[in-house]
Amino acid sequence: MSSASVLVMSCGDPAGIGPELALQAACADVPRFVWLGDPAHLPAGAAWQAVATPSDALALPPGMLPVLPHPFPAQARPGLPDPANAQAIIDVIARAVSLVQSGAASGLVTCPINKAGLKSGAAFAFPGHTEFLADLAGGVPVVMMLACDALRVVPVTIHIPLSDVPRHLTQEALEQCLRVTRAGLQRDFGIAAPRIAVAGLNPHAGEAGTMGHEEIETVLPVLNKLRAEGWALDGPLPADTMFHAGARALYDVAVCMYHDQALIPIKTLDFAGGVNVTLGLPFIRTSPDHGTAYAIAGQGVADPTSLIAALHMAARMAEQRR
Repeated sequence: MSSASVLVMSCGDPAGIGPELALQAACADVPRFVWLGDPAHLPAGAAWQAVATPSDALALPPGMLPVLPHPFPAQARPGLPDPANAQAIIDVIARAVSLVQSGAASGLVTCPINKAGLKSGAAFAFPGHTEFLADLAGGVPVVMMLACDALRVVPVTIHIPLSDVPRHLTQEALEQCLRVTRAGLQRDFGIAAPRIAVAGLNPHAGEAGTMGHEEIETVLPVLNKLRAEGWALDGPLPADTMFHAGARALYDVAVCMYHDQALIPIKTLDFAGGVNVTLGLPFIRTSPDHGTAYAIAGQGVADPTSLIAALHMAARMAEQRR
C-alpha cells in the first residue's frame, strides 16, 4: 500500500457526531485514512495517535485512529456548536484539500458541518461544502451526487426554495449538470457510456404541456441536443415512476430537477448508507449523507454506516482514477 492510498477525513463540526463516527470507522474494515482535527475533541478514552503526514497512518495498527492535529480555539461540547470554532472548521477543510491536491492523500472524506453556524461564526460565503470545494478547486463546475448500492441521483438545483426552481432550471444549467455527471461517471466510476434517466419538473412530466411547459421548453431541447451527440438518455420522465426496482435497472444515474425529487427516493431506499459525492472536482470528495446530528452527539448512538460507505467509495474512486 502506497502513501497515495491514504484518505484524509476532515473533522467537520466537532460539536456534532463527526468525532465519534471517525473513531468507529477506524475500528471497522475500511480503507486507511487519517483524521484532520483537534484531538481534544475526540471522546474520552479514544484510541488515537498523532501523525505528521498521511502516509504515517500506514504504520499504525488497526483500530488506532491516525490524527493530523489541527488546534481549535475552543473546546467542543457535544450538541452545542461554538461560533469560536467556525473558522477552524473551514481551515481544516481547506488544509485537507491541499493535502489531496499535493498528492499526500488520495481523496477527501468530509464529516458534516453546520452551514448556518459557519455563516454566523466566520461569515462563510457558501451554501455548503460542495460550493466551497468548487471554489477551492478554482471555480470548476460541479454537481452533487447521492449514491448507494441501489441508486445514484443528481439534483440540477439544490439548496434553493421550491418556488425558485423554475427560474433556475435553465437549458444552460441542465446541460452543464448532465455533462459534469456523465464525465464523472466515466472518470470516477468506470462507466464508459452512462445511461442517464432525466426527470421532468412537473407531475406526469408536464403531460404534453397540460401541467407545465418546462419539459417542452427547457428539458427536451437539451436532451435532444445530447442525444444527437450519441448519449444514452431517457426522459423527461414522470418522477413518480422512476424509482421502483424495474425502472432503476434501466439507468446508471437519475438526474432530477430539484433537491427533494432526488433525495427522497435515495433516503427511502438506503437512509443509513447513502454517500454524498462531488462530481467535477480535480480531486476526490465524498461525505456521509447526513448532518451534524447535534441531538444525539456524544451519546454513543450515532450510526457510522454512511461514513464507512463514504470511505469505501472514495477509495474505489481513487483506484479508478489511478
